[in-house]
Amino acid sequence: MYNLVCMESIILNVGEASRNRILELCNENHITLNKLATISGVTQSTLNNIVSGRNNSTTVSTIKKLCDGLGITIIDFFNTEEFKNLEQEIK
Repeated sequence: MYNLVCMESIILNVGEASRNRILELCNENHITLNKLATISGVTQSTLNNIVSGRNNSTTVSTIKKLCDGLGITIIDFFNTEEFKNLEQEIK
């Protein structure tokens, strides 16, 4: 049971880091979430669910689509201090 609780905590942290990164990238690129949905092929509702926190288990496939729309790699998406620090929480 302890491992299950830890995994739920990690998912929430990854979800929060993903939300923050998406918003950061939109800000950097001067685009709205709606524009990101359009250029990436991710539905507006999916993106809204990720950013609002209703979806804490974003798939790598969805992140890849967002990256493609933004013209960045998955490595670029995850290469932030917030994601790098998640490893510390797993231990």
